Amino acid sequence: MRDPHARRSRHPGRALGTAALFLTPLLVIYAVYYLYAFGFLAATSTTRSTLSFVDATDVGWQNFRLVLTDAVFIRSVVNNLLFAAVSIAVALTLGFFLAVVLASGVRLRRFFYAVFLLPSLIPLSLFATVFGRMLETRDGAVNATLRAIGLGSLSQDWLGEPGPAYAALFVLLVYLVGLPVMYYTSDLSTANTAILESALLDGASTAQMYRLILFPLLRNTHKTVILSVLLGSFRAFDIVFFSTKGDPGGRTGITGTYVYNAMLGEGRVGYASAAAVIVLVIALAVSLVHLAIQRSGRP
Repeated sequence: MRDPHARRSRHPGRALGTAALFLTPLLVIYAVYYLYAFGFLAATSTTRSTLSFVDATDVGWQNFRLVLTDAVFIRSVVNNLLFAAVSIAVALTLGFFLAVVLASGVRLRRFFYAVFLLPSLIPLSLFATVFGRMLETRDGAVNATLRAIGLGSLSQDWLGEPGPAYAALFVLLVYLVGLPVMYYTSDLSTANTAILESALLDGASTAQMYRLILFPLLRNTHKTVILSVLLGSFRAFDIVFFSTKGDPGGRTGITGTYVYNAMLGEGRVGYASAAAVIVLVIALAVSLVHLAIQRSGRP
């Protein structure tokens, strides 16, 4: 009887050629929109130039030294990591819990899925803009509601003080838990339910099943969630810019808003390019560290 795979193995070059034919358009797009952008950043990061790119002068590594010694940039990196830590903590706790509860067949499950997934499905710039309008001191919905129910003393200048501004962003990050819920829900659908049934027969409590069985069972999903949230914190420009705009005084700014302000606000193209290169290196280092930890944890 003829081996059904024999025909495939006779012409491996043809298969590779077909794959290359389909991948070529994607590779061209990648080269134009990514590699060119990286090359542009690298080329302009060592120059002093404006948006007109007229009379650009070579300054060597001066832009990198200025960025790395700028306290505002250091704070923006710390904010990135802080917001990532909050998002990861929320994803591994609240996101995991919500996914398990919704997967267990709770009533109005579709409604709750829509509530938590909606912010992840609509443009984050729109969502953050609405959230920022709600926090306005005079006409914002949050302070107006507090005054209407007799709790006007709790109204805050949410965007004018560091504490309330950070708290507002933390609330926003908590509400963006929909993507981790999706990750956990998809993996829960393929989990081995026989383990849970055995634990239930052995008298395990609900808390024990959550902590000792379900949570370790989804360890690969935890790694995916951590990496996606951590790298996503470096792309959270629209969340911060359209909600708090980095206020007050840049205290809640992240690396994305820092590069934006240097590029378009101040017109320092070379300086902004150097900052962008440093951010890319940091994000790459975070990815490599995470991959190394993940690989070392494999059996």
